[in-house]
Amino acid sequence: MLEKEVINFERTAIVGIVTQNQSEEKLNEYLDELEFLTFTAGGEVIKRFWQKMERPNPKTFMGTGKIEEINLYVKENAISTLIFDDELSPSQQKNISKIIDCKILDRTNLILDIFAQRAESSYARTQVELAQCIYLLPRLSGLWTHLERQKGGIGMRGPGETEIETDRRIVRDRISLLKEKIKTIDKQMGVQRSNRGAMVRVALVGYTNVGKSTLMNAVGKSDVFVENKLFATLDTTVRKVVIKNLPFLLSDTVGFIRKLPTQLVDSFKSTLDEVREADLLLHIVDISHPDFEDHIASVNQTLQDIKAHEKPVIMVFNKIDAYKHLTIDEDDLMTEKTPRHYTLEEWKTTWMHRLGENNALFISAVNKENFEEFRERVYEAVRQIHITRFPYNKFLYPDYKDAIEKEEE
Repeated sequence: MLEKEVINFERTAIVGIVTQNQSEEKLNEYLDELEFLTFTAGGEVIKRFWQKMERPNPKTFMGTGKIEEINLYVKENAISTLIFDDELSPSQQKNISKIIDCKILDRTNLILDIFAQRAESSYARTQVELAQCIYLLPRLSGLWTHLERQKGGIGMRGPGETEIETDRRIVRDRISLLKEKIKTIDKQMGVQRSNRGAMVRVALVGYTNVGKSTLMNAVGKSDVFVENKLFATLDTTVRKVVIKNLPFLLSDTVGFIRKLPTQLVDSFKSTLDEVREADLLLHIVDISHPDFEDHIASVNQTLQDIKAHEKPVIMVFNKIDAYKHLTIDEDDLMTEKTPRHYTLEEWKTTWMHRLGENNALFISAVNKENFEEFRERVYEAVRQIHITRFPYNKFLYPDYKDAIEKEEE
């Protein structure tokens, strides 16, 4: 008989601040996301802490009174990990560690940890290790507090090298080695991409956990790992897909996230090359998420950062089966109507209407709802790119409706 596996979640507290640039409502959205990230990494959030400040304290990120309050809570409730929603500077991390006796992480560190758990291929592991080394290098001093009492004097003079300097050198050497390794793999992947011939390339892009891999499995009849957690997919999967008789390549890429660490954008350059070299982008959006408009803005910003924002895009609003809008009672005259009260039909008349009839699709990848419409739209977009590239192939790929009629005949 198989023993039941018991997963021990780490007891965790999360911390954020309300500033002039970040309202309390926005902070709660970020902390909700941070809580989901923590759960994905294997932690259970016991408590949230937040404070209103003009700007973060350069020494301890939060005010001294709040840090003391957190310290007391950590001691009394056996909290093993404290996670901050913003990236901490090396000195802030060091100062907080001196006061609070538990693991101190920030959002970047947490995302890197999830990436390390999820990396399957040699290439993904190399990319994650590079990002971790770049993040770790300026923070090494905080890891060697046991050497703080070493001063000069007898036996300490001369051209020796302290342990921290040795470590910095080791990490720098490791970074150089990993960069060289990634360059080699980039060349190999570049050759792989060039060997795919003149087929039209379509890339799925979007926020993390919006259903890109589920859609990939449904369209490409492939077996990509799917899980309701953030960053379930790290490795790019490319599949040949045929709709009617039109073949094209479909790639599933790593999901984006707000406050994406710059180290990851740099180290995942080659993975993002799939997006850069695509002919068409399918921007998948989880319309059932209350903050989906923010997610769209984050993805568009990342596409701009990697210089892929001018490519043709079809917006695919997924998870319509899970969409639920807030309702206002007829006799409620106080509640003001917000976008969260919009039905799907009302959403379609907003800015989504301006995307154009052919550039906004509403589907459910799980239930394959409106899937025929999705296939038709993708077929027509790919066909247009293919015909522009090879005008003499036009007769091979008729309009979608004509292709259906031919099949029926």
